[in-house]
Amino acid sequence: MKIGTDSVLLGAWCPIENNPFSVLDIGAGTGILSLMLAQRINAEQIDALEIDDDAYEQCVENFENSPWSDRLFCFHAGLDEFVDEPEDEYDLIISNPPFYSEDYKTDNSQRDLARFQEAMPFEELIDAAQLLLSENGIFAVIIPYKEEERFIELCTQVELYPIKVTRVKGSQTAPIVRSLLAFKRYELPVLEAEELLIEISRHHYTDEYIELTKDFYLKM
Repeated sequence: MKIGTDSVLLGAWCPIENNPFSVLDIGAGTGILSLMLAQRINAEQIDALEIDDDAYEQCVENFENSPWSDRLFCFHAGLDEFVDEPEDEYDLIISNPPFYSEDYKTDNSQRDLARFQEAMPFEELIDAAQLLLSENGIFAVIIPYKEEERFIELCTQVELYPIKVTRVKGSQTAPIVRSLLAFKRYELPVLEAEELLIEISRHHYTDEYIELTKDFYLKM
C-alpha cells in the first residue's frame, strides 16, 4: 500500500506534550504512524493493531526492519477482539480510520476493508479510546472535514474533549477536506481551530507543510 498524505500529516502533527510512555495505533496498515511516532518520541511501548492479513505482514516486516524494532509490536486482530480483554492503558492513541461510508463496493476486498467506514465505525473507535486512554492520555485522528462536528459530538458523549483542531486544505482555492483532531479527558475553556495549507501550486509546498513534515521525507 502506498503511504498517503493523511498518515504523514497525522504522524507529524499529533501532539506529544504529555511525553507518552505507551502508544496504540488502531488500524495500523503498514505501520507508518507507529514508525513516525517511534522516530518522534522515546515511548517504551508502541502497539499497532491491524486486521488485514497482507497489511499485517507488511507492518511486521516494516517494524522488524526499522531502527526501533525493540519498541514496536503489531497485533493481528480486530478492535473488538482487542478491547474484550484490555491489559494496558495508553498515553497516546492514534488512528487514521477508514471513513468512506458510501454504499458501493469495489472488486478489491482489501481496499474496501481499508477504506470503508463499516470496517471500523467511528463509535467503535471512540468507545475503544475512552476505554484504553490513560488519565492524561491523548487521542488523535484524521477524518474528513464533513465528519468533524459529528466526531467531536460522539467524543463529548464519552467525556473526551478536543484540545487541538487543524483543518487541512490542499491549496488556497480548494475546500477544507480533512480535520486533524486531538482529544483529552478534560475540556479547554477556549479552543481556536487552525488551518493548514499543503500546496501553493502543484508540488510547490507551503513553508508550514514543509516545516511540519520535513523530518519524514527524504526530499522536501
